[in-house]
Amino acid sequence: MTFSSLHRLRVRTRFTSCSGLGIRLLLAAALGCAATLAQAAGFAFIEVPADKEGPALRDAMWSPPCSTQPGRIDLAPLVLQGTRDCAVAGQGLPLVVVSHGAGGSALGHHGTAAALADAGYVVAPIHHPGDNFQDLSRQGHLSAFATQPVDMRRLTDYMLGVWHLHAQLDAGKVGFFGYSRGGYTGLMAMGAKPDWMLRPDLFPPLSMRPLCGEIRRNEIPATPAPDARIKAEVIVDPLSVFDAKGLGQVITPVQLWASALGGSGVTLQSAEAMRQGLPRAPDWHVAADAERYAFLPPCPPALAQAAPEICRDAPGFDRVAFHQIFNAQVAAFFQRHIATTRTP
Repeated sequence: MTFSSLHRLRVRTRFTSCSGLGIRLLLAAALGCAATLAQAAGFAFIEVPADKEGPALRDAMWSPPCSTQPGRIDLAPLVLQGTRDCAVAGQGLPLVVVSHGAGGSALGHHGTAAALADAGYVVAPIHHPGDNFQDLSRQGHLSAFATQPVDMRRLTDYMLGVWHLHAQLDAGKVGFFGYSRGGYTGLMAMGAKPDWMLRPDLFPPLSMRPLCGEIRRNEIPATPAPDARIKAEVIVDPLSVFDAKGLGQVITPVQLWASALGGSGVTLQSAEAMRQGLPRAPDWHVAADAERYAFLPPCPPALAQAAPEICRDAPGFDRVAFHQIFNAQVAAFFQRHIATTRTP
């Protein structure tokens, strides 16, 4: 898998909702592909073969540090610090699968993935077909919301049953990390039921966006079955179309993060409503003085100049310092609910 098309990156505006609440999706994806990792975890690309449920999934994978001395991994223009295709050591390793936001990439949360790998996890972030920085063809349709939970189940199936080192994983220790639309995907994987009429601010009745027309015509895709293998989830600034009734089946432990200032249709109020609606109280965190892009990795100088709206934080917010705390909290949550769990 190559990300050479980032050389041809052009700024385009895409919207996560049917109103003008937008994100610069292509640049958000590039944000995860342009920085240099400080961690020394193992790194590889993986590919889930196409099957009757969907196309091939071209994904990334981080693994615990190996004995080989880490070095520079050049992926043009991406530079990683780690060990390419490292020999994964250990048995009973926990797995965390990662779902990115709209128009993102498998590398969009590289700092968090590497931090988890340093803590002993195998981490498999997905590259959602039709809704990634290279291909936005399905992003504006409801079908993407139905297929992305299926993408995650297929990725988990592959890691636990087909990946050449699957025997080193513990199938009873699976976690999920989801950001923005990926947070929606994670909730669906736990049995949540969406109600698309809850957010007229995101889906105004007169909008001509395909997604809005599908909602008006009640062309709502069937809800995918939940994945009982997931034992804990970290949900970050999620796209929320859920009320308490829709969240009633979500009993898996959740760490829920919200940015205090929100943006692009995500608000602290919608996250707070989700907090109140979950039947099991989540491990709740609010990132003070943060806008929603704060959960993406710190920007290198070139990207900060090209995309100030994504890279510039609110006054008083230090993204580098925040990610040290954020990654530590995410790892500690999974440690409590996955890594130390006794498998049956």
